[in-house]
Amino acid sequence: MSKFKSLCILFFSMFKIGLFTFGGGYAMISIFENEFVSKKKWLENDEFLDLIAISESTPGPIAINCSTYIGYKSNGLLGAIISTLAMCLPSFVIIFLISLFFNAFLEIEWIANAFKGIQVCVIYLIFSAGLKMFKQVKKNAFNIIIFIATIACTITFGFLSIKFSSIFYILIGAALGLILFTIQKIKNKNTTNKENK
Repeated sequence: MSKFKSLCILFFSMFKIGLFTFGGGYAMISIFENEFVSKKKWLENDEFLDLIAISESTPGPIAINCSTYIGYKSNGLLGAIISTLAMCLPSFVIIFLISLFFNAFLEIEWIANAFKGIQVCVIYLIFSAGLKMFKQVKKNAFNIIIFIATIACTITFGFLSIKFSSIFYILIGAALGLILFTIQKIKNKNTTNKENK
């Protein structure tokens, strides 16, 4: 496949996702997975899970971070630029046009009702993406404990109206993962030293 054709496919794929996905980055996760893991096979499942974790952990919207990485992986720096622009362009144009007549726009009853329907679909898209990722994650004691603890904290803090940023969940999970990795590395080193003696 020529470089130009590959860039065109990348541009139109990202543009389509940016244009037709409502609900932000989390709602786009399942569409990214379908487009670039299942259909185009540009990413493996494990790589996609890592991409989501890194995109969520780094500054900026998750959808932009994902599209930039996918563009860079498939077509280098030019691919990263093109995929990022293709992802941003539809939202920018739509929001700009809506902002010109936003109040009048929401007063139209059928549009207000359409947005209510879109909100329900966004919940489904986010849930669907989370379920797919959960199925693909390795099921070990550490991952299950972190998952259950995060869900329990989220529900508890929600009921008690305690503000706790999702960034803290990510940082705590990363810290616990590093601690577990360090402990395992020390154990492996001790085991190797004992075997060598």
